[in-house]
This record gives sequence, C-alpha cells and structure tokens, in this order.
Amino acid sequence: MTAKVRFDGPARYWLRSSAALGRSVVEASVRRMLKGPRRPGWNWFMELGTEILRRQLAIAFQMRDVQEARRFLDSLCIGLRNSEISITPQVSENFRGDWFVRKNLEPRATLFYFHGGGYSFYPKGYSRFISMITLAAKSKTFALDYRLSPEYRFPAQLEDALSAYRWLLENGTDPQNLVLAGDSAGANLALAVLLAVREANLPPPALAIALSPPTDFDVAHAGIEADPGADWIDRRMLEHWADWFCDSAQRRNPLVSQVRADLQGLPPIYIQAGRDEILYGAIQAFTDRARSQGADVMLESWEHMNHDFQMFAPYVPQSVEALRRLREVVDVHTCAREHSGIVPGPH
Repeated sequence: MTAKVRFDGPARYWLRSSAALGRSVVEASVRRMLKGPRRPGWNWFMELGTEILRRQLAIAFQMRDVQEARRFLDSLCIGLRNSEISITPQVSENFRGDWFVRKNLEPRATLFYFHGGGYSFYPKGYSRFISMITLAAKSKTFALDYRLSPEYRFPAQLEDALSAYRWLLENGTDPQNLVLAGDSAGANLALAVLLAVREANLPPPALAIALSPPTDFDVAHAGIEADPGADWIDRRMLEHWADWFCDSAQRRNPLVSQVRADLQGLPPIYIQAGRDEILYGAIQAFTDRARSQGADVMLESWEHMNHDFQMFAPYVPQSVEALRRLREVVDVHTCAREHSGIVPGPH
C-alpha cells in the first residue's frame, strides 16, 4: 500500500517540505534497518509518518509568523482526498465550515467535528483525516472552521462552536443522533462545548468523542512525561500553542482545562489515546477525575501509539482498529432513524 504525496503552494515552501520529506525517509529507513522498529508494533509507515510530522512542525515553528507557518504546512499533503466523500462549504453569519458526506449512503448519525492543530493550524491535508472519520462513523460530518489563535483567542473558538451547535439544532438535527467529535485541540473544544451546552440548558448530544485530547493547558503542571522519540509533539510546542490560545490566568478555567471541570451529568464521553503520547498522563488524570464524579467516560488506549495516531490509517493496523472502534461506539450511542423536519446538509 503506497501513500500519495502532493506538494502545493509557493515553491519556497514545497521545496523545503520536499527536502524535509526526503530526509525523513532516509533517516527513518536507516534507523529502522540498523536498530529495528522504534517501538514494538511500529511498521515502517508509522516510523516515517511520525518523523515527517515532527520535522514539519519543527520547521513551522521556526517561521517568522503564524501565517507563514500555515502556508508552509499547507505545502505538503500525504494522502489525497477520498473520492467517496463530497465536501460542501457552509457559511453562516457567525461561523463557517464544511459538510463531509459519503456519496450514495444514507448517514446514520451527524458528527459535529472540530479539527486539531493547537487551535492555530488547519492544514489543507486535514480533509483526508476528516473524510476517514466520516467513512468510519458512517455519518455526515460538519467540520467547523473555527477562528484560529493567536489572532483570535479564547473564547472565540467556543463561541463559534456554540453558534454552529445552535444552528444544527434549529435546522432539524436530532440531538439523539448528534455526536461531538474532535482530535487534539479539537478534542479539547469538543469537551468544552459539552460543558457549555450543559450550562446553556441546550439539548445535549448523544455522545462526545475525544481523540488525544489536551485536558490541561497548565503545561508546567500537566504531568507531561513522554519519550521524545515516540511522539511528534513536544513540551515546547504545547507551551507555544497555550500562549497563543489564552492568557496564563485562563489556563485553569474548566472550559480550557477540563481536568478541573465539574463533569457530572454529561452525555457519554469516549476517548482514544496512545500510551506513548506526551498528553497521556493528563488524559488519564481527566478520566480518573470524571469517573470519580460518576461521569460516563470510556478511555481506550493503544500500546506504543502516539498523538493522533488514527491519522495513519489505512497504513497502520492500530489506526485502522481505532477507527473501527469509533464506528462501533457511534453505533451504540445513536439510533439510525430518519430525522423529522429540515435536515441541514449540502445544498
């Protein structure tokens, strides 16, 4: 199985991405030949994908400003958009996003999806990952293009998400078939929306799915311990993203760091994480706190996997298994019945 690679944008960016990709291929391959897999159960694509992501982010953080970093990250796409998925923009007064819908399939549920990227990046290549999530969940998916930091800081992203959530309900989405979902920073936002929906007395969703969620933005006290060789994000990146996203005093706000939240009375929360990711300690702490409060939280972790490892599907078996489990959980918590009234979607 071969991943497709596409370079895009100004030459100065994709030439640098191309050079970084070539170096990643050589270093990952030589290291694997000489020392074997970096982690038990890692195939070559897992090694290469981790090396590429780490190197691309390291270069992005060397850029002169965040806009240049975004253009650089857009210059490399690994894996093209799935032809089974149609993508339709949705622009409203208070938010914007895209509908991801599988062609010729009646969806079982509606996913309201929040992308990762440290609240600061939304690379074009994310369309591939959101397409995979849509196919796995057998859903139609609205992926919110929320405002990014540092230009827009907390609570701008939450405001965008709540506006879109209300719009979904007002336009006929049955909350019993609605799933909040996100990865990385987007998983943090999904948990924040769950809390804000409760406080606003809005109809809750059937389920929230959090893939590798950062649950504690107080990075200095988040219990971050990970082998730097296993994950593709590091403490310095987390601190940078946290500084961009909110003020220091806001990092203990439960809507920012859900490990400090009152988690009672929430809909079920399903979490996936890799045990070798830098955030795993905080994810486990959040799960333990939620369970001590009687919340319905399920954490499934994969040995030796790192941050957002699901994006390596279909080339990594553990990633494929994680997406299969996601589909099973969505099936259990939603009902495949027809919606009444107006159903929002591509038009």
